[in-house]
Amino acid sequence: MHKLTTLLLCIISTTAFAQTQEDHSHKLARSLKFPNVPGYKVMKCDLHMHTVFSDGSVWPDIRVAEALMDGLDAISLTEHLEYQPHKADIPHPDRNRSYELAIKEAKDHNLLIIRGSEITRKMPPGHNNAIFIEDANKMLVDDSVAVFREAKRQKAFTFWNHPMWMAQRPDGISTLTPMHKLLIKEKLLDGIEVVNDGSYSDEALQIALDNNLTIMGTSDVHKLIDWTFGVPQGGHRPITLVFAKEPTIEGIKEGLENRRTVAFFKDLLIGRDEYLIPLIKESLKITSAKYLPKTSVLELEIENLTSATFTLQNRSKYTFAENSDIITLKAGEKTKLQVKTKDKLSSIDLNFEVLNAIHSPNSHPAVTLQATSITQ
Repeated sequence: MHKLTTLLLCIISTTAFAQTQEDHSHKLARSLKFPNVPGYKVMKCDLHMHTVFSDGSVWPDIRVAEALMDGLDAISLTEHLEYQPHKADIPHPDRNRSYELAIKEAKDHNLLIIRGSEITRKMPPGHNNAIFIEDANKMLVDDSVAVFREAKRQKAFTFWNHPMWMAQRPDGISTLTPMHKLLIKEKLLDGIEVVNDGSYSDEALQIALDNNLTIMGTSDVHKLIDWTFGVPQGGHRPITLVFAKEPTIEGIKEGLENRRTVAFFKDLLIGRDEYLIPLIKESLKITSAKYLPKTSVLELEIENLTSATFTLQNRSKYTFAENSDIITLKAGEKTKLQVKTKDKLSSIDLNFEVLNAIHSPNSHPAVTLQATSITQ
């Protein structure tokens, strides 16, 4: 009995050590996964979050640890410039302090830290983020337009935060104000959050499309990521996927400035077709195609290489043997699909409407999955 107990303790200790090693390497099952697309690195970014250095509940090193566990490529701690509810307990005249602590924590890890701040004003212009800034202290400017000009003097990328926030928009409808129109006209506003925390806005997406703004998705997390987004229960934080020419801070900035983004939110992918469709095609791969013995029913195996569960509606001329016209491809799994082709074919095109992707309000993109070299 003593030997058995000792053996069990050894197994538990070894497992715990392996888990600790895995945690240290941050190669966890919860890591968000998306493939690169031809010509671009797909960078997983959360560019709006808070710590105790504004109105958040955690130290900056926790934000770094969470990002590493989620497999992110870049984050920005965008503390409120003007709103400092913890200043009696954590006085910090330097608005760059949160960034400095995060960059120190991330120095031995493959995580990019982007300096940013949140411009916190009444509506209009409401709350806006400025990232890739040089010095947050210099953005403590009273005038609500002049602060954007200071951000641009620092070569910042700016975006409108939670335009659907009911504390500033009681109807929950993202609406351009004259001031926002001025900021856009003078090229002082570059993007808009279509997704923030637990909210998505069709109206914000339309504003982005109508005004050539970058589509953004952020967590705006204040407490723990796991608590806020139910990660242990299978949830995930909202992020912005940035299509970058190189996996650097400069590459991310160039991608954002040229509107090469897709927002990821509750398994939804939200963006422009020119980036959505290549991402979907790289995400779903037909790994085998063969006819069932003595039939003209083609069995396909489709692998989903992402952290998003895909919902597809059949728009092709074929019907399926074991599925309706709507199929679900679970995140990270392979799914078998039996297609009734009538005749045996050497290749096949399957057309789908991607219901978990949005390219304009109430509209979904279409993709074609191709199977070649079919086993007869």
